[in-house]
Amino acid sequence: MRSFDAVHVSEPGLVVVEVAAGDEKTALAAVAELGERWATSGPSEVWRVPGEPGVRVRTYAQVRPPVG
Repeated sequence: MRSFDAVHVSEPGLVVVEVAAGDEKTALAAVAELGERWATSGPSEVWRVPGEPGVRVRTYAQVRPPVG
């Protein structure tokens, strides 16, 4: 598992989402779907975990409602 900086979850409404999927296209589609609902960083580089099936990708999101 890759580490992430505590600033990414330093206040309420900020989350780190790691997607595991069978293939790169599916993983990136899932992150794109999250981006339609929340403000996100977009996808990280896709990576594989040795000995585990599929791929992983990470995004950082702000899930609190917009102000105003």
